[in-house]
Amino acid sequence: MKKIEAIIKPFKLDEVKEALQDVGVQGLSVIEVKGFGRQKGHTELYRGAEYVVDFLPKVKIEVILSDDQAEAAIEAIMGAAKTDKIGDGKIFVSNIDQAIRIRTGETGEDAL
Repeated sequence: MKKIEAIIKPFKLDEVKEALQDVGVQGLSVIEVKGFGRQKGHTELYRGAEYVVDFLPKVKIEVILSDDQAEAAIEAIMGAAKTDKIGDGKIFVSNIDQAIRIRTGETGEDAL
């Protein structure tokens, strides 16, 4: 099993969700996050004072799926989240040792 974490621009969330559904992903978690990478922050003017916005709003999507679904999900995220501009985001893939559905006690891929 794999865990895919994708940090994307907030306005791309609906497109990414639809792309994942199109490749058979049945569930995902979404978390609003703030951060920066190469995009850095930007300077804004508020009531005549300049201040730096270090952390930019992003959305983090987490998906746990079987190994054979991972590559299709990664391609779907990349295709839907890409704007060809700095700050498009990152995708991280991790191995998952165990999953358990609390309600039924199912384990492994059956719990997904």
